[in-house]
Amino acid sequence: MNKLEKIVSLAKRRGFIFPGSEIYGGLSGFYDFGPLGVELKFNIKQEWWREVVRTRDDVVGVSAAIIMNPKAWEASGHLSGGFADVLVECKKCHQRFKTDDFEGECSNCRGKEFTEPRQFNIMFKTFTGPAEDSASTVYLRPETTPGIMVNFKNVLDTMRVKIPFGIAQIGKAFRNEINPKDFIFRTREFEQMELEYFVEPQKADEYFNQWVDLRFKWYENLGLKNIRKREQSKEERAHYSYATTDIEYEFPFGWKEIEGIANRTDFDLKVHSKHSGQDLTYIDKESGGRFIPYVIEPSAGVDRVLLAFLCEVYEEDGDRAVLKLHPRLAPYKAAVFPLLANKPDLVEKAQQIFKNLKMTSLNVAWDDRGNIGKRYYSQDEIGTPVCVTVDFQTLEDGTVTVRDRDTTKQERIKIQGLKNYFEEKTK
Repeated sequence: MNKLEKIVSLAKRRGFIFPGSEIYGGLSGFYDFGPLGVELKFNIKQEWWREVVRTRDDVVGVSAAIIMNPKAWEASGHLSGGFADVLVECKKCHQRFKTDDFEGECSNCRGKEFTEPRQFNIMFKTFTGPAEDSASTVYLRPETTPGIMVNFKNVLDTMRVKIPFGIAQIGKAFRNEINPKDFIFRTREFEQMELEYFVEPQKADEYFNQWVDLRFKWYENLGLKNIRKREQSKEERAHYSYATTDIEYEFPFGWKEIEGIANRTDFDLKVHSKHSGQDLTYIDKESGGRFIPYVIEPSAGVDRVLLAFLCEVYEEDGDRAVLKLHPRLAPYKAAVFPLLANKPDLVEKAQQIFKNLKMTSLNVAWDDRGNIGKRYYSQDEIGTPVCVTVDFQTLEDGTVTVRDRDTTKQERIKIQGLKNYFEEKTK
């Protein structure tokens, strides 16, 4: 079993990620996040939001609707062939393949006759209202960018922002991917963490470089080591991009992008201004100057980032598997055990400590199943940084055994010192 297969197995066994609609045979390209996956995903998004929005005074957030007026997608070019895959179709079984994945033989039926390449728009269609016709056709958003761009004027009018400033959003996006693959790396429903940072055109290069460095350091600070920066060539870049740098992670299936930082120039605001008839120029109140801002866009896929962290921190140490997640990302910050589940005094004291820690807003696990060794290994496998064990000495002197996930070393500390201990641990 290779590393990715082990991670997929652990993710399901321990309640991180399940195949979507599994009891009905699943649905390709869709996954459900279980109790621990939801917590890990939430922690990643919270860390991103804290870094990009909360600790800055020049970024605000929005949460735009998933379904937008179709005119927004016409303006952005998504409906005019700008958001399509080039496909060939097997004439025998009608399986479709991306031309860049095509190897000359159908992997489904071994057929060798195919149609000519043609474009296939990967946006999901749906309808608004009772009639299912062209007038009521709308789309699930394939990316979150336009939801920010169409709110540029609203933010300017309602908030005290001035250039340079950013608008951030975390939200779902949908793409009818032809070949979803590599677990949650390429799926049809996914989540993005995206910032549009509006700047003076002549300073765009400066801010672009700043954001590349800031975003790279964020990953490093949370423990992601197998990463690199890669500048896209002119041929790779989107038509609106003056420059794009990808942050890539070395997955078991190769180097792949987890975040892209792009200089989108003034493309978005210009096209939305033209198609909507709304003036989206920025007016400098001090100089009176008017201009269309350039946009620097750091955009990360939450699901891809989560998978990168799982791949990075998964280790095997003897007969135990360990997820060495950064404490700020770990689903549970601690687990509390009574040494013996059949001793009421120990259980009562452990429950008291458990409830007190929960009151400090820490997400804490309770576990009284099986022997203490199995409980330790179980918490190691889900990434819990610290285990707190209440034993008979606890009843005598008010100390507990604290075990570190990564080193397995144990120490005794006072119950009153647990809050400060965890505050230091999760910095």
